[in-house]
Amino acid sequence: MSRHAAKTPPPTLNNERLRGLALHYVGKYATTRAKLANYLHRKINERGWGDASGPETEALIERLCELGYINDAQFAEARSRALVRRGFGKRRLDDDLRSAGVEVQDAQLAREIAEISDFESAENFARRKRIGPFANEPATPERKHKQLQAFLRAGHSFDLAKRFVNAEPEEQIDAD
Repeated sequence: MSRHAAKTPPPTLNNERLRGLALHYVGKYATTRAKLANYLHRKINERGWGDASGPETEALIERLCELGYINDAQFAEARSRALVRRGFGKRRLDDDLRSAGVEVQDAQLAREIAEISDFESAENFARRKRIGPFANEPATPERKHKQLQAFLRAGHSFDLAKRFVNAEPEEQIDAD
């Protein structure tokens, strides 16, 4: 057989195969209900459906939630803590959770974590990017403008970003 022989297409899906795909996905990735639903619908569109009965995606997702494989609130909390460590702000978290399909009630604790950790997150961002008090030398006005823009893209408020960008190297900034 040639190395370039055509691969046989994967078999069409049925509820059993769909369950297997879902279990593999939640076992491999931290996910949300919405992300799993998108994945399963994409797989159904790619491979087709071979059962007389329709796909039971909602029931499958609900069952995985009951078993604890999917928990949008825990996903949101973990995502919030990860973004704080990496130096991203509240707006970035909101965008991230919205794109992951996390409902507002499931994101409440995550938003509270981001709110409480706002200064810590900005400090982590400044340290990582060597901005303001973490810079080796004072920044030029053009450089400060770029740093301010980076802070804003990272989801921080203008006032907090300005405090870090305008700080001199090794200057102490308090959490006020």
